[in-house]
Amino acid sequence: MHADGLDLAPFCALRYAPERVGSLAAVTSPPYDVVVRPEEQRALETADPHNVVRLILPRSPGEAAATLARWRAAGVLTHDETPALYVYEQRAPGGRVLQRGLLGALRLTAPEEGVVLPHEDVLPEVVAERAALTRATAANLEPLLLSYRGDGTDPDPGALTDQVAERRPALLALTGRDGTAHRLWRLADPAEQATLARGLARHRALIADGHHRWATSLRLRAEHGAEPPWDRALVLLVDTARHPLRVQAIHRVLPWLPLPEALERACRGGAFRARRLPADPTEALGALDAAEGPALVLAGDGSFHLLDRPDPALLARTVRADRPPAWRALDATVLHQTLLAALWPAPEPPARVAYLHDAGDALAQAERLGGTAALLRAVPERTVRALAERGVTMPQKSTSFTPKPATGLLLRPL
Repeated sequence: MHADGLDLAPFCALRYAPERVGSLAAVTSPPYDVVVRPEEQRALETADPHNVVRLILPRSPGEAAATLARWRAAGVLTHDETPALYVYEQRAPGGRVLQRGLLGALRLTAPEEGVVLPHEDVLPEVVAERAALTRATAANLEPLLLSYRGDGTDPDPGALTDQVAERRPALLALTGRDGTAHRLWRLADPAEQATLARGLARHRALIADGHHRWATSLRLRAEHGAEPPWDRALVLLVDTARHPLRVQAIHRVLPWLPLPEALERACRGGAFRARRLPADPTEALGALDAAEGPALVLAGDGSFHLLDRPDPALLARTVRADRPPAWRALDATVLHQTLLAALWPAPEPPARVAYLHDAGDALAQAERLGGTAALLRAVPERTVRALAERGVTMPQKSTSFTPKPATGLLLRPL
């Protein structure tokens, strides 16, 4: 129907029954890849016995499937009988709207179709893990975050989304532990759904958050011969002309590499320059933001060091030459292609790089493991989009777009 653009369809959602849980706030969670600290997962699990984290981060896919089936049988989760689209809003504690968008089931498209643009590579082991969970539960447990830029042409999905939020009572509302207010509106009118679909069909979208979930959905679509409902995935579409997203960095922890060894290897033969920084994370990150060219901060034993000025000859030998200059100059590109692949190879069997959204968490984990934290800068959205439009993907976990939708407001059964 919408072969040349976004095709967002209504769906019959699974939703928590408010009367069967302590509160809706107590059963929601951040996305699975943001819940990285064991104590944070335990806090979510103990907030309510039905917190959605038990589905998205279970001990096994089978456990998640059994839990989901049990909650459905007990009426904790109820299945809407008629398909709908949903307007979703996040509002800061001071009242400022952070984000509004449309939740629905988006038609899956191959990268070569140019409708949905990925901008990051994915880790095969994470795709396999998410695919096993989705097969077991037969559900989209959390939405991807996709951005598009509205042009004001009628029908304008962004304008219609704002009108719904500003003029109608919400289906549900809750305030998270961080003070962010979440509201949801249900759009079940087929005429409204058709109008929104016409407007979205003119656009294509950038994957802001959820590359592994998108790759998982494409894998499962292929396994099911592109038959419904496996031909679609649960997404939140945000018009960034109206509600701009923020781009933040994702940091790395290298558990096998003590900081002194990381510095010695990186500086051997003049490969990089290392400069000691004040032992303050804020000042260290400020120095990183001011650096020219590829750079990162290394930390791990209470000290901070700016690593910059890579040897051009070293970059020429180690960084792929078949990519645009903007890609070759990315901090994450130099980290993965030059440092991790050539100067800091992991021992056998490969030790796994940890990816953390919060710099404090990365520093704490590096200290605890005796490894090195590599702190990166955020990549401007214009760079992300420009590379994606050329079909060029950045290294895995290069960006973190925020705000991210809460997990647990809506599930899409398959």
